[in-house]
Amino acid sequence: MSLKIIFMGTPEFSVPTLETLINSEHKVLTVYSQPASKANRGQRIIPSSVETFAKTHSLILRTPGNLDNDEEYNYLKKLEPDIVVVIAYGKIIPKRFLNLAKFGFINVHASLLPKWRGAAPIQRSIMNLDSQTGISIMKIVEELDSGPIMHQEKIKINEKIDALTLSKVLSKLGAISIINALKKIEKGEARFQEQNHSEATYAKKISKLEGKIDWNQSAKKVLAKINGLNPNPGAWFEYQNERYKVWQAEIVNKSGNAGKTIDDQITIACKEQSIKILEIQKEGKSRQLIDQFLLGNKIKQDETIN
Repeated sequence: MSLKIIFMGTPEFSVPTLETLINSEHKVLTVYSQPASKANRGQRIIPSSVETFAKTHSLILRTPGNLDNDEEYNYLKKLEPDIVVVIAYGKIIPKRFLNLAKFGFINVHASLLPKWRGAAPIQRSIMNLDSQTGISIMKIVEELDSGPIMHQEKIKINEKIDALTLSKVLSKLGAISIINALKKIEKGEARFQEQNHSEATYAKKISKLEGKIDWNQSAKKVLAKINGLNPNPGAWFEYQNERYKVWQAEIVNKSGNAGKTIDDQITIACKEQSIKILEIQKEGKSRQLIDQFLLGNKIKQDETIN
């Protein structure tokens, strides 16, 4: 049997699930995405990944700046959807919308709820040195990411994985899981279990300032920040009043004064062990592997890195 679906999503993370849905027996009635963003001081308009995908596949697309209005409410009501699938849409679903679909709104969230509710679960799990993460499929309720869960998939993660790689893995995992979840919901076999709200943690949105590296932390924590904020907004340090973004690094078992270079290859001492930079980007320049960077730049041993 085919379900009538409304899809809501915005970034690249959402696209595999949308692609899975349009290639299934189900019918995607309309796709919602956040409006295109402005770049280069408004000179260039950049559509979301979901908007681009929807247009490429001739899907009906809506990109309201504000979802909570009568026009969108009446539009959704008229469609009489069976279910609304939401994945990284980036907007709160108004309470009055939640009863518009026969089976309600379900969300594919990139964490093992109730851990890491909120905007940046992938980054936070890496930065927190979690040993596992996954996806949760839950019913949307009024409070953010706190609805009952019908399905979870777990994966192990290590200190070498970055946010971009983990995002791709979890995105595919969500896409694989959604069809079976819809089948269970349609047949009345889905079992939703309330979250243990006392165990909830929150993954607040990442700010650019949060990317500043604190060399007084252990090398493990510093590497977790570098990986967790790769590619955006990126982890960074300052040297002689210029900012450098660190794309890749590794831990080396050497010690020194925290925040000081211990060689001329940009190995920087932390509270415990040290970080060797493998790929770097000077502000206003292109990213470079460290060997390329050192051909035209010198940061000597025993220099202070802020």
